[in-house]
Amino acid sequence: MVSASVPRLVIAAPSSGSGKTTVATGLMAAFAARGLAVSPHKVGPDYIDPGYHALATGRAGRNLDAYLCGPELVGPLFLHGAQGCDIAVVEGVMGLYDGAAGEGELASTAHVAKLLRAPVVLVVDASSQSRSVAALVHGFASWDPEVRVGGVILNKVASDRHEELLREALEQAVVPVLGVLRRVAQVSTPSRHLGLVPVAERQGAAVEAVAAMAAQVADGCDLGALEALARTAGAVPGGSAPWTPASPTHHPTRSDEQRPPVVAVAGGPAFTFSYAEHTELLTAAGAEVVVFDPLRDEELPEGTAGLVIGGGFPEVYVSELSANEPLRKAVAALAESGAPVAAECAGLLYLCRELDGLPMCGVLEARARMTERLTLGYRDAVAVGDSVLAAAGTRMRGHEFHRTAVEPGSGAEPAWGVRSPRPRVEGFVQRGVHASYLHTHWASEPGVARRFVERCRTS
Repeated sequence: MVSASVPRLVIAAPSSGSGKTTVATGLMAAFAARGLAVSPHKVGPDYIDPGYHALATGRAGRNLDAYLCGPELVGPLFLHGAQGCDIAVVEGVMGLYDGAAGEGELASTAHVAKLLRAPVVLVVDASSQSRSVAALVHGFASWDPEVRVGGVILNKVASDRHEELLREALEQAVVPVLGVLRRVAQVSTPSRHLGLVPVAERQGAAVEAVAAMAAQVADGCDLGALEALARTAGAVPGGSAPWTPASPTHHPTRSDEQRPPVVAVAGGPAFTFSYAEHTELLTAAGAEVVVFDPLRDEELPEGTAGLVIGGGFPEVYVSELSANEPLRKAVAALAESGAPVAAECAGLLYLCRELDGLPMCGVLEARARMTERLTLGYRDAVAVGDSVLAAAGTRMRGHEFHRTAVEPGSGAEPAWGVRSPRPRVEGFVQRGVHASYLHTHWASEPGVARRFVERCRTS
């Protein structure tokens, strides 16, 4: 069980690049080292930071996205992830008040903090300021009276004298300094075209990086004061019931219990983008979920009745994916049989005929290539026709994040009608295949998992 008043902190910043990930991940690991069971969370659709959070805590990193799932699910999803935990740490996204474009506060860190009734710790890059830090902190702390900024952590502080000036200035802002991290001790975490390099691609180095973050935070922050601040959080508004992947209307039959369909889920370094709730929903719907690695496994899991291929970085591993011809043929054969296949972004690229000129699975008559243009943003979508995931007319919200383009061929219908930023159709539906650039969070529409598993049973 979980208390609706589980202690919790939201780690925010005035802008991206201030050090939220270092502080949040280090704080999670430092609390865990003190013997606390820590529940890790990330605001927004980010898939990479939760991997580092999982390393820090030993628990699945979970996302809280008020756009994809709706504000009403933020509290229940938080409580679901926090079950059995002593404390929760929520890493924010972008600047504290930055949310979905054109949607006001929706999906911002401030919005999620208010939905959770959680105190905020502001991480400030102090490298180019001294007394001005007081005006900055005062502005963020007073902008929205419903957002409670309970403390500040000063990052990239140059010297003892610099720290003294900053602390002196912040006495006027009436926001306590809960930590100071020196500029010379910054932890380096490699990045590339879509952000940090995922944990699955650098396991050993990632473990060392998380340990270094924990040491930096433990040395520079008042962990006792931060824990005490977390304990000032009241009950999560809107009731105390955690979200559950089980549907109150789904009652598995005896045949369901005896012969669960195997749903193969792509994993490994090339396919790291997945929400923890998706596997939980598939399992609750009666499936046996088996993870496989398209870089190394030459066969699909035994008895595969359906296939889920999420996002990731196939463009980084295109040569290795192409070289695994036996698996590419197995995926093509499964799709040809009419079995359900759900693919998002990287999964879409893997199903194409080729990616950057190298053969992929050839399930779709489409070619994909890397581009210089970043496509990024939330999308409001409606299912154009019936598919293994959704009935025609089903509305879902999604998120695009890629630097690739797909040149469609023939033989498929579109998956989604997208209304923003311009009306268009997107994705592919072909027999049992549903492939799209849109990342969706199935907790917002759990019927898609039940529909998918039911098609696995009957296809």
